Amino acid sequence: MNKHDHHQDELFMQRCLELAALGRGSVSPNPLVGCVIVHKGRIIGEGWHRKFGEAHAEVNAVEAVADPSLLKESTVYVNLEPCSHFGKTPPCADLLIRHGVKRVVIANLDTHPKVAGEGIRKLREAGIEVITGILDKQGRELNKRFFNQVEKQRPYVILKWAQTADGFIARENYESRWISNEFSRQLVHKWRSEEDAVLVGTKTVFHDNPQLNVREWTGRNPIRMVIDRFLRLSDKLQIFDRQQPTVVYNLLKHEEHENLVLARLDETDFLNQLLHDAMKRGIQSIMVEGGLMTHQLFIDAGLWDEARVFTSSRTFGKGIPAPKLKGMLVGTESVMTDQLQYFHPLHDNH
Repeated sequence: MNKHDHHQDELFMQRCLELAALGRGSVSPNPLVGCVIVHKGRIIGEGWHRKFGEAHAEVNAVEAVADPSLLKESTVYVNLEPCSHFGKTPPCADLLIRHGVKRVVIANLDTHPKVAGEGIRKLREAGIEVITGILDKQGRELNKRFFNQVEKQRPYVILKWAQTADGFIARENYESRWISNEFSRQLVHKWRSEEDAVLVGTKTVFHDNPQLNVREWTGRNPIRMVIDRFLRLSDKLQIFDRQQPTVVYNLLKHEEHENLVLARLDETDFLNQLLHDAMKRGIQSIMVEGGLMTHQLFIDAGLWDEARVFTSSRTFGKGIPAPKLKGMLVGTESVMTDQLQYFHPLHDNH
């Protein structure tokens, strides 16, 4: 492949990734996938996976092509290996073979056991040229939640908290409003719309009475998850308003109501059980929003994939200290008066 081809492939793959990202918050536990169909250097069709259970990106892109006879001379760009199995929809590899496309360019192989190279094998056996690894790093970053679930067999865990300049997340009486500024808080609501669930501990619910929704952003509300081992929280708290699905992890009993599940776990291996249960519920990503003990639980168990920490210019002098994080700083940005830092675990293959 000459340099021009490679540059062109990267250009169209970049468009693929942009399209794929439009499905964020709607396709989980499926991956984010975009597809671009190019004929003689011109885009003739594009699409993305819009919603779980609905048509895949390749189907939407093929259907967008006005003149299907051009497909035989076209290149299909897709950021994830086309599926080769019947799930909720037929195999996309078969669709591309049926239309006799000339070339397929892929960012990432699908590591899901049901695909794992099978889609590519099918395409090549049908005489279609297949190129892989174009913008593979960006593709893995986009679908980090999906790959994490397939490869680690647990949801992608994001830790999030705000701390004062002198390292506290709340005052001694647990009063914490507000450490971060309003722009940071709006950003958190945007993040909530992008993850499947948000998780908090008993003390956070008791002291803050949070709603854990996306009222300051447009998008879906996440599933609320609460660790309340001995079911001590009052059912008058906002988290029990039944306005969005809520799972309460405890040691005492299992009950299912509309938009409220009491899920009983054993104390031994509590956190792994919680993550396993979440995965069974189709939860691919969890944002842990507090408090100190809950965060420290995930940190000490090494069960986290990313941390997002706001540091404000305010100081408390004394109070509840921020969690102790052993992580690698991978990015910093300013959100008005707050500093936002991103961390990955030290031993990580991000």
